[in-house]
Amino acid sequence: MNYKTDVCIVGAGPGGALLAYLLAKQNVSVILIERHQKIAKAFRGEHLNEEGEAILKKHGLFSKVEELGMLAMESLEYWENGKLLKKIQPDPKVGHLGIHVPQAHLLQVLIEEAKQYPNFTLLTNTKVVDLLVNEQNNIYGVKALNEGKELSIECGLTVGADGRYSTVRKKAGIEVSKRKHGYDLLWARIPAPPGWEPSIKMALIDGFQLSLFTQAKGYVQIGWNIEEGSFPELRKQPFTPFIDKLIMAFPILEQSVKENIQSWNDFVLLDVHSNFSENWGGNGVAFVGDAVHTMTPTGAFGLNSAMKDADCLAQIITPEEINKLDLINCETERKREIERLQAIQIEKEQSFATQFVIYS
Repeated sequence: MNYKTDVCIVGAGPGGALLAYLLAKQNVSVILIERHQKIAKAFRGEHLNEEGEAILKKHGLFSKVEELGMLAMESLEYWENGKLLKKIQPDPKVGHLGIHVPQAHLLQVLIEEAKQYPNFTLLTNTKVVDLLVNEQNNIYGVKALNEGKELSIECGLTVGADGRYSTVRKKAGIEVSKRKHGYDLLWARIPAPPGWEPSIKMALIDGFQLSLFTQAKGYVQIGWNIEEGSFPELRKQPFTPFIDKLIMAFPILEQSVKENIQSWNDFVLLDVHSNFSENWGGNGVAFVGDAVHTMTPTGAFGLNSAMKDADCLAQIITPEEINKLDLINCETERKREIERLQAIQIEKEQSFATQFVIYS
C-alpha cells in the first residue's frame, strides 16, 4: 500500500495534531500517523499557559476545547507541615495561573477540525519502522506497518512529532544531548475532596518537591519528586510511612489518599530528563516538540512549546514549496526560545527549596 502527500507527520500528540490541522486548513495535503489505535492517550503534562492559550485562540480552537471541559487555576500556593505559607493570585489581565486541559479533549478538537478537509488523512495503529531515503541522502517519506501490513508514504516533508524517544529522529541519525536533573517523578491521581479550589499547591518533603495540580472533572494530580533512580529501592520499603508524609503535608487529602493510593502500584514513574538537539531538520525532515527538545515537568512548558513549534512550522509550509531557508529561520527562532525555557526550568528546580525559607 502506497501513499503520496505533501507532508507526513509522525505522532498525533498536541504538536503533531495541531500542525496537521493547520496544514490541512492551508490546502497542504497531510497524512498524520499515530501508533496507537485511539487518539485518546493518557498524558500528564496537560496545563496550558498564556502562550498555549493564545495559539488556540488565534486559530479559533480555544472555545471548542472549552466546551468539552477545562479548568483554570485560581492560585499557586506554598505549604509547609500542613499550613499555608504563601498564596499567589493570577494577574487580573490573564485571569489564571495555567489551565488544565485534558489531552483527550484537545486532541478530539484538533482531529475533528482537521477531518473537515479532504486533504487530511489520519492513519492510526500505524508504526513507523524506517525512512525512505534517496541516493542524494534526502528523506522523502516513511515505511510503516499498519495493522501488520507494510505501507510506504512518499512526501515532500516528514515531520517527527513522535516524542522523546522519536523513531524518526533515530532513523534520521540525529543526536540529542540528554541532561538528567537529579530526580524522578511519581505521578498519582485522586478525587478532589469537597471544597477543593482550582489551584496548584507546592510542598517540600525530604528536600524534594511535592506538587498538586487540580484537574478538570474533580481530580487532583500528585507529582512527587524523588531521588533519581531511587524507586526500585523505595518499592522495597513499607508503603505507609511514605504516604503518611503526603497526608502530613496536606491533611485535607487524608481520606482520598487512603482510599485511592494503597500501594506502590498506584504511582506511575516518570524518568525525568531533558534533551536538546542542535539539528531540528534538513534533507526532507523536520521536528517538533519532545522529539528534539524534551522538557521536564517544571513550569509545564512541554505542551505549550510543542504547539508553538507547530504554529511556527505551519506558517512557512505551502502546497507549492517548502523553503529550506524558512525552515532554518523557524528552527533558529524556536531553538532560542527552548534554550531560554530549559534554563528557566533548571533555575526553578535548583531554587525550589529556597522559596520555603523566604515565605516562612
